[in-house]
Formats: sequence, structure tokens, C-alpha cells
Amino acid sequence: MTFHRPISQSLLLVCLSALASAQSAFVRVNQVGYPSGGAKRAYLMASGAETGATFVIKNSSGTTVFGPNAIGASLGSWSGSYPDVYALDFNNFVTAGTYTISVSGPIAATTSPTFKIDSGANVYGTALANSLFFYENERDGPNYIASGLRTAPAHLNDETAKVYVTPNANSSGRFSGDLAPATLGGSQPVINASGGWWDAGDYLKFIQTTSYTVTMLMVGVRDFPNQMGAGSSTSNFVAEGKFGLDWLQSMWDDNNKIFYYQVGIGSGNAQTVADHDIWRLPQADDTYNGCSSKYRYICNRPVFVNTAAVNSSNQIQSGALISPNLAGRMAAALAICYHQYQTSNTVYANQCLSSAEHIFDLANTAPTGNLLTVIPFSFYPESEWRDDIELGAAELYFALQGCGTSCPAGPHPASYYLQQAAHWANAYITGPNDAADTLNLYDVTGLAHFELYRALGLAGNPGGTGLETSQTALLGDLQKQLNKAIAQTNTDAFGFGFPWATYDTTSHGAGLAVMAAEYSFLNGPALSGGMSPATYASRQLGNILGANAWGTSLIVNDGSTFPLCMQHQVTNLVPMPPNGPPFLSGAAVEGPNSIAAKGTLTGMVSCPPNGVDVFSQFNSKAVYKDFVQSYSTVEPAIDLTASSPLAFAWQIAGAPSGTP
Repeated sequence: MTFHRPISQSLLLVCLSALASAQSAFVRVNQVGYPSGGAKRAYLMASGAETGATFVIKNSSGTTVFGPNAIGASLGSWSGSYPDVYALDFNNFVTAGTYTISVSGPIAATTSPTFKIDSGANVYGTALANSLFFYENERDGPNYIASGLRTAPAHLNDETAKVYVTPNANSSGRFSGDLAPATLGGSQPVINASGGWWDAGDYLKFIQTTSYTVTMLMVGVRDFPNQMGAGSSTSNFVAEGKFGLDWLQSMWDDNNKIFYYQVGIGSGNAQTVADHDIWRLPQADDTYNGCSSKYRYICNRPVFVNTAAVNSSNQIQSGALISPNLAGRMAAALAICYHQYQTSNTVYANQCLSSAEHIFDLANTAPTGNLLTVIPFSFYPESEWRDDIELGAAELYFALQGCGTSCPAGPHPASYYLQQAAHWANAYITGPNDAADTLNLYDVTGLAHFELYRALGLAGNPGGTGLETSQTALLGDLQKQLNKAIAQTNTDAFGFGFPWATYDTTSHGAGLAVMAAEYSFLNGPALSGGMSPATYASRQLGNILGANAWGTSLIVNDGSTFPLCMQHQVTNLVPMPPNGPPFLSGAAVEGPNSIAAKGTLTGMVSCPPNGVDVFSQFNSKAVYKDFVQSYSTVEPAIDLTASSPLAFAWQIAGAPSGTP
């Protein structure tokens, strides 16, 4: 989804593209910058050997302030066109300022984009504030925040949303026939499902992605209060976290123990139009095309109830089991809610805790078939769930351990949740998907193990008490995940720890930065090849912020080159100025992938308007295209973005503020 680009900017890109085609070496840097005391690596990507080449760092006045230093050894080949990639390391250059890198060698190289060297706060503070801006602009419902991109509330009809049975749908989300109303007590339930964030460039709202996002943001608020909490004047996520929590609460009926998991439907059929079938601003939906029958699910969006709660007569049953992936993450988010609000808003906090405990107890820990995620399952095909239960139990332990004798009455003591967290951590470690992934929407052990490690510390490391795991085992599993990422790193010329030709590359890069920072904080055993976890965190962030083959940051407005033509309806349709600013700052996109998707809708504004793909010459092992139709590379999403603010907070603070 896109921006209209001014004519002058379009001409500039044409010129840059023509220039790039005549050049054969490029310097790639973390365009946001490098904390002074941390690791600093850039890359030289060349069309041939750069034997004997040197590099220098120049300040904003063009004066050389570092070097000349010899380039490092070749790190391998990126493509047939660029068979040589070299490391440019400058760890011991610590002077604060704004710089560029120039290379002298057999093949002429472009000067790098500018980058900062400074304190962590001065390097990553703006990027962290940008992340908050993204979520504020993804707000749905009446409590929107006005900005250059948002001028009106949206989907006010969600305040009286009707509940339906999940339809049978194909892999694209198309269903046959009509939606069937669910019934409760003889009538179709109506709930207030307004608020929450849009999932991505569309306007759907999912528990699947929102519960993960809220948990990540609330962990940041709790652990980094001066970066993501009330101690920050520029990136205070407290209100945004509560905005997400409010919507999660609205999707759970604690009195009747009924769970709702989705608002809206992606694709319609011959009789109906649904969200993905049209291209428009969100405020148009409440009255779209007069709300005729064909557009009834645009104007009045359906809410879908837990599939396990509906019997053969479409009646909703109270107290039905909940898919464990959703139950675990919901419990985690709501338990942190209690921790956050237990003194400032006791009634709200107690409701969060009650909901968290009841949802946790309804988790189906013997699931069969596909987990419940969204309609259709192929949109978010999650398969692992033990990690989610571990995380939910760990956060419930923190909540109850922290309130002591003032805890509201509940079904279990804190010790029960510690036991449960240990049990499911062990089930993950000994299970079929151990270390198959790293921190992202589909596997949260990169956070859950860290939380449980700290919970065990709070409990006094109760060895010999029947707990099924230990701090040593948790640290060992984090090490295993990071070492598998390092093995991937060793196959990639740019050292990225996740395959570029795979969905969610940006999210995985930020997630690896979080995991490596956690591991460094816990003083874990040496990683494969002696890799410093702090160095690894820095390099993974660098990869998604410009130090990659395409020379682009994958987070909007974090750096000098970033996505301009996202598949995001608001950024595509805002009338002024074309193609930004205003940018949807802070939005993390999918990133490089195996394909660049195609497909247009009426009203979609072409972007780039000249059709020039300035990144195509760098495609090889993966494809990156900044093109409005390419949801596979440049659609942003709330879950894709969720790990980046936490990664930035770690880089700024260096360590959490205390123990939960």
C-alpha cells in the first residue's frame, strides 16, 4: 500500500536508478546508527574482488576522522552480479557525530548513507518514538489520534457488532453461501468490538496478532519505564498498551466465559464484498455504498466466536476450551495488565487478572488439527503453542507474586503458575518444535524463557521441588536458538540470522536482537564461534536498518532509505503530499521474500508512479520490491513491528529496570 511521490522525488529516483546501474560497489550501513560503546559493522558489496581496498569515515564536513583502514576478508557472495561482500569494522571509533564511509579500491564504490555514532538514546530514541507513532495511526474506533494520516474515526458500527459462526473458507478466505448467526439464549449476541488496531494494511482485527503485540509492548512498558513507559516524553507506550488491552477485554466475556477472536472477514463471495475486496479509507466503511446487501459486511462487520464454543445448532456454549496459542498470549497480556494497574486502577487491574486466570484455565492443552488463529488459517498458520502457555503462566506468576496478601481471590496461588510455566517450558524443550524458530509471532520462547528464568530467580531457584525445568535448562535452550540463528548467519554474506527469502524477515531480525540482548543480560554461556551476544544484537538490527544487499531500512522513516510504496491503504490514499511525508513512521514491513506479490484493486494509486524498481538489480537469494501491490515485501503489520520497540529499548537502556 502506497504513497504518492512528488514529481521531483520521482525524477530523483530515476536518476539514482540510472546512476546505480553504472556503479558496481556499494557501502551498506545501519542507517540509524551505532551506539558509541557497541559493535559497529558496515558492508562493502562489489561486483568483483576489492583486493587492497581501504575505507575511511568522514564527518559531516567531509573531513576524514577514521582510517584509512583495510577492509576485512570476503564474507562470501551475495549474487552473480555481486560476488564479493566485505566487512567494514570500526568498533573502536567512538566519537559522537554524523558520518559517512568512503572506500578506495579497485572498484569505485558509492559513499555510504549518513549514520550516527552516539549514545544508545541518541541513536535509537527517534526510532523508538516512530514505533509509537505507527501504533497510534493503526487505531480503530472512536478513540483515534489525529495526524497527517488520520483525520476521522473509523468503524464506529463495531460498537454494536453481531456475532457469527466461523464459515468454511478456502486458503484465500473466500466462503460460500452466507454467514450463519451464532445464538446465545435464543438470540444473536451483539458486542462492542470497537477499538483495537488494524492488523496490517487492511482493517481486520485479530486476537492472534493483537495479543502478541500487547504483550510485547507491555513488557517494554514494565521493563523499560524510562524508554517505553511514563519516564519517556517521546515514546510513552502506556496509553497505547491500554488501548490494546481494552480491546482484548472487549473480546472476552468473563461473566459467561465466551471468547471472540476476530472482527471482520477478509474475502467475500459472489453475493458479498469483504475487507480485502475493496480499497478505501477506513472512515468510509460505516456507510459504504449505502450499506446495500452486497456491502453489509463492510458496514456491519461480523465478529467470530470461538469455534469450540459453537454446537451443531450454532448455539454458543459457555466455558468452552480455547485454542492454547490464543489462551496463553491473552493470559500473558492481561496478567501484565494487572501488574501495571494494580495500584493506579484497581478495578481495571482486578478485571484483567480475573480474565487472565479464567482464560488460562480454559486453554486446550491437547489440541488436534489446526490451532485457531484467524479466518482462514492460512493467513497465520501457527503450529507451536507450548511457548504461549509458558509465557502466560510466567506472567501470571509475576502478577500474583507481586501482590502478595493483597491479591484478589482467584483459582490458584502464584506457585501453581510457576509450576505450570516450568512444565510447559520443558514440554517445549523436549517437544517437536524445540528451537525451530526465534522470537516472533509464531514462537515466543525467546521472551517466555527469559521471563521464566527471572521468575525462578524471584522464587529463589527452587531446585528439588518438582519443577520440570531450571534456569540452566532455559538458558541452554536460548543458546540453542541463537546458535541455530548463528549457523544461518554463517551462510549469509550479510550475516543475517534468518533466511531472507522467507516471510517476516524484519520481525525476525528485531526478535533476534531482543533475544541476544536478553542472553547477554543473563550472562549466558559462549555462543557458537565465540560470537558476543551484544555484537549479534547490533548486527541483526543493522541488517534490518540498511546493512543489507538492498541498502534499505525495512522500518519506515528509520534511516534515509525506507519503504515509500507500502501496501497500506491509508498511506496510499492520503491526498497530500503524495508519497509523504507524512510517513507511517515506525511501521515494520514484511521485508525481503521469495516473491514480490502482484494484484491491484480499483482505487489503488500506482506506486512508484514511474514503475521503476530501483532494488531489482540487488535481488538474488531473495526479492525485495517497494511496490504497492507487493504485500509480500512491503505490507506493514502490528505483529511485524512489535519486536522493534523492545529491541530499541534494550539498545538504549542496556538492561531492564529491576525485576517484575
